[in-house]
Amino acid sequence: MKSWLKPGQRLVTMPNFKLSDTAEADLIRIYHWGFERYGQTQADEYFSAFFDHFEQLAEQPLSFPVTEVREGYRRSVCGSDSVYYRINSGTVEIMAIIGAQDADQWL
Repeated sequence: MKSWLKPGQRLVTMPNFKLSDTAEADLIRIYHWGFERYGQTQADEYFSAFFDHFEQLAEQPLSFPVTEVREGYRRSVCGSDSVYYRINSGTVEIMAIIGAQDADQWL
């Protein structure tokens, strides 16, 4: 079988993550809050930083410890928000994105 890769060349793969409905709603809420408070440019930059962070989590999902919040959940921090995720069959599932002001509500 002929290989199209040159010696030492690797296929590029995209990190594997997905957002829960809750996490998606959290992102929208955070974006709107940032837009109202800081304007579109800063809200866009912060929003984009989340997706960079999600890709890093997918590349190294064991980098953050399991929390006691919910079974199997891990917690990382992106900016001033906590990202709660779990690993399910090799996929990082982003479950919620919580600011300090919202922690009591979610936990």
